[in-house]
Amino acid sequence: MLEVRALSAGYGRARVLFDVALHAAKGEVVALLGRNGAGKSTTLKAIMGLLPERSGEVRFDGRRIERCEPHEIARLGLGYVPEDRRIFTDLSVAENLEVGRQPARSGAPAWDRDRLLALFPALAGMLDRPGGRMSGGEQQMLCIARTLAGNPRAILLDEPSEGLAPVIVEQVARAIVELKQAGVTVLLAEQNARFTERVADRSYTLEKGQIVPS
Repeated sequence: MLEVRALSAGYGRARVLFDVALHAAKGEVVALLGRNGAGKSTTLKAIMGLLPERSGEVRFDGRRIERCEPHEIARLGLGYVPEDRRIFTDLSVAENLEVGRQPARSGAPAWDRDRLLALFPALAGMLDRPGGRMSGGEQQMLCIARTLAGNPRAILLDEPSEGLAPVIVEQVARAIVELKQAGVTVLLAEQNARFTERVADRSYTLEKGQIVPS
């Protein structure tokens, strides 16, 4: 479903990634482990086309996408949940979910509102609440749900457990397991080894922008 070969990327003259290679099959949860500054977030951004300075090959569902714009990649069915969440704080929970809505696509599960609220029951009681009045954990759940509203075939999750209360981390872990059961491919950037051990099928370790033996 997702294959990366010789991916290098950076910011201006600062090179961060060096020939990164990884892959994730359909319905597989793959973790990208590493410390702060190892290049995990940069890897996800480069896959998603958010960095102009990049080289290498990225294939999604058999199609090369390294020259595509981020909105084109999203329309192909690759979702992205950034580390800083980026929900619309002035919009309600229901409106945030609607903003992410895309038509159902072949080969991907369909996530209507009822299914999203079953995945994250805490959101059901706050559909009219502005995003800016939600806790960090609630915003994280909303961001994942909004991305799923686009009915992706695969999803990139950047540090989904960071800074969250244990009860919210548990809910996010259960949601990732349900995504796998639904056939969604997940590439997960994380520092929390215990969290990834629960949800991931396997992992890569990133150090100083390079994949190293785990």
